[in-house]
Amino acid sequence: MKYCYRYILLIAVMALTLTAVAQKQPVNIDSLSSAKNDTIQALRSMLQEQQMKNIMMQEQLEKTGEAARDDSLRLVRRKERIDSLRNITPGAPLIIDGDTLLVLYTRRGGILPEARVEDIREKIMEEGKRMTLFTDSIYIFDGEFTTDIMIGEELVMSVTDNDGLWQNKTRQELAAEYRTIIEAKIEQLHAQYGLKRKLMGVVYVLGAMLALGLLIWATNFCYRRWRYRLLRMLLRRTRPLAIKDYEVLNLHRQGILFLTGFNVLRYLIIFLLLFIFVPMFFVAFPETKSFTFTIFGYVWNPFVNILKSVVSFLPKFFQIVVIVFCFRYLVKGLHYLMNEIGSGRLKITGFYADWAQPTYLILRVLCYSFMIVMIWPLLPSSESEVFQGVSVFIGIIVSLGSSSIIGNVMAGMVMTYMRPFHVGDFIKYGDTEGFVIEKTVLVTRIRTRKNDVITIPNSNLMTSQTTNYTFSAHNYGVIVHTKVTIGYDMPWQQIRDLLLDAAAKTAHLQKKPEPFVRITALDDFYVEYEINAYTRKSDLLGDIYSELHQNILDSFHSNGVEIMSPHIFAHRSDLPVQIPEK
Repeated sequence: MKYCYRYILLIAVMALTLTAVAQKQPVNIDSLSSAKNDTIQALRSMLQEQQMKNIMMQEQLEKTGEAARDDSLRLVRRKERIDSLRNITPGAPLIIDGDTLLVLYTRRGGILPEARVEDIREKIMEEGKRMTLFTDSIYIFDGEFTTDIMIGEELVMSVTDNDGLWQNKTRQELAAEYRTIIEAKIEQLHAQYGLKRKLMGVVYVLGAMLALGLLIWATNFCYRRWRYRLLRMLLRRTRPLAIKDYEVLNLHRQGILFLTGFNVLRYLIIFLLLFIFVPMFFVAFPETKSFTFTIFGYVWNPFVNILKSVVSFLPKFFQIVVIVFCFRYLVKGLHYLMNEIGSGRLKITGFYADWAQPTYLILRVLCYSFMIVMIWPLLPSSESEVFQGVSVFIGIIVSLGSSSIIGNVMAGMVMTYMRPFHVGDFIKYGDTEGFVIEKTVLVTRIRTRKNDVITIPNSNLMTSQTTNYTFSAHNYGVIVHTKVTIGYDMPWQQIRDLLLDAAAKTAHLQKKPEPFVRITALDDFYVEYEINAYTRKSDLLGDIYSELHQNILDSFHSNGVEIMSPHIFAHRSDLPVQIPEK
């Protein structure tokens, strides 16, 4: 510092000397000495002031260095914290049309990364979908704390120092990188949604509509032009379709069927054209492109789902085929076995031939029921709650509505093995007598002597008394019996002989065992006689009874015996004898 002072003093003296010489004035030694002192004093003051400034600058530099060191340490610590969070922080990606443009990890003030990304996406989409021919320029505005990416007067996004730290870049570098990405995306969106794209879409739609109209017109034209020509060609070459003597499809019906099918084909072609072209109208504009896949999905997805279901069902389908095949031939084997038993070629002790057909029906029902039980879990959607609910509902409806049917079926099965009568037997049910003409699992049909066919539910037959005359006649002989009432004035021996004589004259009454007469009652005014005779002809009981009654009348009248109520006999003072004249 002292050498600097000498240099300054020397320069000052030389300056004064040169000034004096320049003015051509004599040099005054005293004035030089005074000037020297003033200069020294001024230089001292300047030196002190400079020293103070140096001290202040030194202090400022020391403070600045400490601040820089503190900032550097804080920056290092911040990077370390970010590095520790980098693996566990997913970040908020900015995704537009399936393309990930950037990822934000930090807040900006109180705004979360997700909210920042959503705001950026809306602004990019708004700018990219503007109906203009050209897009505004994108530039960067570098502020004190943030670097902003701008489009005109609109702020797209702000890049902070923390954003740069997450990407290991400065915010200026990161903003420049984001600017390039955003600019490219806006240009891409503008190419898709801009006015030029809209005009091209309109032209495309008009062309597609024109093509669709032409194709529909051509379809209708071909239909009107060729339907009768093809019909005449078809009718010339075809013949009526007949099964034996019945014509299933004559030429007229075939013509109607062909015209109907040809018309249906026309509508199918028009529907196919609409199905192809209508989605193309939506493809022309990016905003409606998603509707194309929606419309295609309405028709295509059901076909795909059905195809997938069919493919996945194939293994179970083959299982069902094997099960049906096995049970089918099992039922055929049972049918063959029961036919052998029913025809008498195969005899099993204790198993009657007439049991064969009902037993076969029961076994067939059981086999098919077991087959359905095995197939049921293999059916599509059999495990779904809807399928199970419908199955339970149908089961309840069947069980509630078929209680009487089940009762008749069970009664028919029980009666089959009880064997109370067979088809052709003459039976009596209540006041009804007739021949059994049909037995089913539900009802039994009887034909009376008047040829009236009566249908009786099996449950009624099961709970009521029936008389089988055919069985009795075949094994024991049916006793034909009838009663007459004669007064006490006639000897019983004569009446017995007359009744036996009438029975002997009656056809189809057996001689062995012999007929016999019973006196069944001794009433107040008459005696009741009953003639009994055996017969094996249960199917002729009506005729036998009629002939027996005729013979009784002939026998009694020919012997002068009057068959008359004693009540009348007691008051017959003037009444003639009630015997017809010969």
